[in-house]
Amino acid sequence: MNAKVASLLGLARKAGKITGGGSGTEALLKKRRGSLLVVAADAPKVLKKYEFWTRDAGIPLMVEGSKAELGAAVGMSPLAVLLILDEGFARAIIKARS
Repeated sequence: MNAKVASLLGLARKAGKITGGGSGTEALLKKRRGSLLVVAADAPKVLKKYEFWTRDAGIPLMVEGSKAELGAAVGMSPLAVLLILDEGFARAIIKARS
């Protein structure tokens, strides 16, 4: 994971614009809420689980870093999935990745 993406993820957490983990993320995706789903590269089962929901809801999906890196970026324990709730942060993260 590049440093700019990690920094933006941390800022999004401090701003209260992310949700991490399974049940909260699932509930929001089912309601078609969220602007970007970030899945850890070392969580292929999670990717398979959420791919359909993101495609169905029209929410971009990005595979980035490991569970440990995702968790560290947002100051939490290792996470397989993060949902970015803010469109501005989502666009900035996508841009920073490319």
